[in-house]
Amino acid sequence: MKALVYYGARDVRVSEVPDPKIEQPTDVLVRITTTNICGSDLHMYEGRTNMEEGRIFGHENLGEVIEVGNAVVNIKVGDMVCMPFNIGCGHCKNCESGLTAFCLTMNPGFAGAAYGFAGMGPYDGGQAEYLRVPYGDFNCLKLPEDAKEKENDYVLLSDIFPTGFHATQLAGVKPGDNVVIYGAGPVGLMATISAGIKGANKIMVVDDHPDRLKLAEELGGIPIDFSKASAVDQVMELTNGVGADRGCECVGYQCCDKHGHEHNNITMNELVQAVKFTGSIGVVGVFVAPDPKAEDPLAKEGHMDFDFGKFWLKGQSIATGQANVKSYNRQLCGLISSGKVKPSVIISHELSLDDAPDGYQHFDARDKGWTKVILKPGKQGTLKNQTEDREAVTA
Repeated sequence: MKALVYYGARDVRVSEVPDPKIEQPTDVLVRITTTNICGSDLHMYEGRTNMEEGRIFGHENLGEVIEVGNAVVNIKVGDMVCMPFNIGCGHCKNCESGLTAFCLTMNPGFAGAAYGFAGMGPYDGGQAEYLRVPYGDFNCLKLPEDAKEKENDYVLLSDIFPTGFHATQLAGVKPGDNVVIYGAGPVGLMATISAGIKGANKIMVVDDHPDRLKLAEELGGIPIDFSKASAVDQVMELTNGVGADRGCECVGYQCCDKHGHEHNNITMNELVQAVKFTGSIGVVGVFVAPDPKAEDPLAKEGHMDFDFGKFWLKGQSIATGQANVKSYNRQLCGLISSGKVKPSVIISHELSLDDAPDGYQHFDARDKGWTKVILKPGKQGTLKNQTEDREAVTA
């Protein structure tokens, strides 16, 4: 089969690799019809992780079941399914508690496993024509009858929609809350949608990319461009000097100042300032330990200069971690099916698998309009540039 293979920093190629096979009676084989490029893929693409050469990328996957092991009961050949990026066994203590991002058995010696991801087990990714799914009954979400019609919406259930929702859960967002979201990338935009679902009052979204801030505004957010003025000052002005009730960190360790210089503590320290006394903060942006390619000595060790004194003085709370996708994907799937949400509005580019290396280059460069890139294995050429379509409508 064709698959996108990692050969080193900023070197990914579509290569011929062996087809996956049923290895355990609980396995499912899926023909991938849509798979996404994620912001966390860029950490590996840029050579910032210990990703091994020869691995297949791709943890946001959707497709059609083509074969099932003889112990699979609920998933059938022909089902359209979406897989959480985190792989769970379904029977360990954490999985039984709903903490599937921290499965204790799928990646021995570590809590958590994922497809095509550094340090998250030996599992191939789905930026390929086919994917083996372990414990298929547990890890496959069977999609409704409108799966093909709304495929670009449902594929976002694999990661970023549940992750954005998880940010609001960790932050404790309630109806009427004023919320500040750092980051208008795909996850921050999903957090914007999620805060709206939860009935938030003001949803303030901090970034410095005008195209992303415009999209955040279209989704109900108040855009805050930190390149023009202090984001903290703008939040304080919008909340009458009190600060936001809740804050969401949706950027991670590669956050930058207005000059584009990377400082891994900026978003966390600004959230402490921008969130009110006794407020709460949810962190889903990726922070790694260690980060040997970082320039800052503390960051190299996975540490940061965090304003703990102010955090303590304000009586705030922070909750962190990867999203337990299975805790949310079924409910969020229902919202898509009923037409209450349409997360695919953030998708900017739809490419063939052959064009994936080019897609990585543009997405990594944060080129204008490259908000969210999805890949369609089995199809050819640039299939859709939603950014151009959007600009044509608003011109």
